[in-house]
Amino acid sequence: MDYYYTVEQRGTAEFKDRGSRFIACLIPLASADDFKKEMELVKKAFPKATHYCFAYRIGLDGNHYRVSDAGEPSGTAGKPIFGLIESRQLTNILIVVVRYFGGTLLGVPGLINAYRSAAALVLQTVPVIQKPVERQYRLQFDYTIMNTIMTIIKQYNCSVAEQQLQLFCTMTIGIPQNRLEEVLFKLKEIRGLEIGAEQG
Repeated sequence: MDYYYTVEQRGTAEFKDRGSRFIACLIPLASADDFKKEMELVKKAFPKATHYCFAYRIGLDGNHYRVSDAGEPSGTAGKPIFGLIESRQLTNILIVVVRYFGGTLLGVPGLINAYRSAAALVLQTVPVIQKPVERQYRLQFDYTIMNTIMTIIKQYNCSVAEQQLQLFCTMTIGIPQNRLEEVLFKLKEIRGLEIGAEQG
């Protein structure tokens, strides 16, 4: 797998059914640690809602995900939301659907439809982007060879995660997996550059 699909922008959309309002919030999610913070923001934005149902997936193996019906009947909210994330092969994404109860019970099929519809609507509000799967490497080098290294980084669309540029520089870069051999070969040709693979 050389690429994955995700979103970089936030979005909201609303679905109504028999007086109940379902507001879907789409949030890019980098890690499980960010989830609690994002959930608190949603609850602050919609303090009087009756339910905060969600699904998220992070990482590239498909195994890091969580769903919650938040008090709705089992399987009526989190699973339908997650089903959309899965069917569109998205990752690093959180969808929270906030419900304001309108007084009429929708029943299990009605709830599944409402949560799925709200999630589907919000996914239409932001572009899905394709990103290369990257491997992280740590570079250490003398400032004098900075330009040579930056040329390779730009040429192969590598990302720079962090950098400390003094007389002696360290940089963590993400190399697209499908260009890994070429990039490492080019970098290893540079005299005075130390390369180490990052764990994870």
